[in-house]
Amino acid sequence: MDIRAIAFDVNGTLVRILTEDDRNQIFRSAAHFLTYQGIDLRRHQVQEHYFRIMKEQQRASLEEYPEFDAVGIWRSIIEGHRTDFTRSLPAEKLEQMPLFLAEMSRGISRRRLSLYPHVRAVLDVLTERYPLALVTDAQSAYARPELHKVGLLDYFDPIIVSGDHGYRKPDRRLFQFALDGMAVAAEDALYVGNDMHRDIFGAREVGMKTVMFDSDQGTKVHLDCVPDYTINDFRDLVRILDLPPYRSGCPCWSSAPSRSSP
Repeated sequence: MDIRAIAFDVNGTLVRILTEDDRNQIFRSAAHFLTYQGIDLRRHQVQEHYFRIMKEQQRASLEEYPEFDAVGIWRSIIEGHRTDFTRSLPAEKLEQMPLFLAEMSRGISRRRLSLYPHVRAVLDVLTERYPLALVTDAQSAYARPELHKVGLLDYFDPIIVSGDHGYRKPDRRLFQFALDGMAVAAEDALYVGNDMHRDIFGAREVGMKTVMFDSDQGTKVHLDCVPDYTINDFRDLVRILDLPPYRSGCPCWSSAPSRSSP
């Protein structure tokens, strides 16, 4: 393939992540924290308010694929239940509380966060030859910190996070932001993702070539959508691009990658 730039999905493609977003401990911890801010809510009340406001955000959106705003949800909960004690708190603390709650709840919900095999070694090869971008359905409150945690944050520019825009993949605008940021036409760019609808269908709609990473996450079938390639070993991406399949001193290339299918 004649490729000048590559964009990636994150969760389920580069990063193996597992979260339990309705875990009781999230809302119990939030309720306990809010007690110290003058807000008296029980665990089940916090949980009900959280998911009700999320649904209201999505219903109010005019987007075909609406995204929610986690920080906005916590801000609404605080503003809707604040007391005189809450209002007496320092303005700087009040401003930071919604972000803190979003980060805390994500941390408690997270059960697993790691890279898929060979991701960093492959990115080391690619970053020497191509501009790299990310297009991810996530919240900025935790997308960039999680990328930092697994050591990937500095590989990519731009990083397009759906929560910053109010809509999710497969909306073609998110892919176009990445293309614009890399200053490349869609037909000269490759998108790698694990979800046939949000990733492959979305990228193809904007005109990008696609690689389906057949991981343990994501939708595997959407209408008659077919990627240009399907892989289940990240090292196969190097072969697809016809690049030297190793870097000096990297042991991960000692065994041959699995076969990829067009």
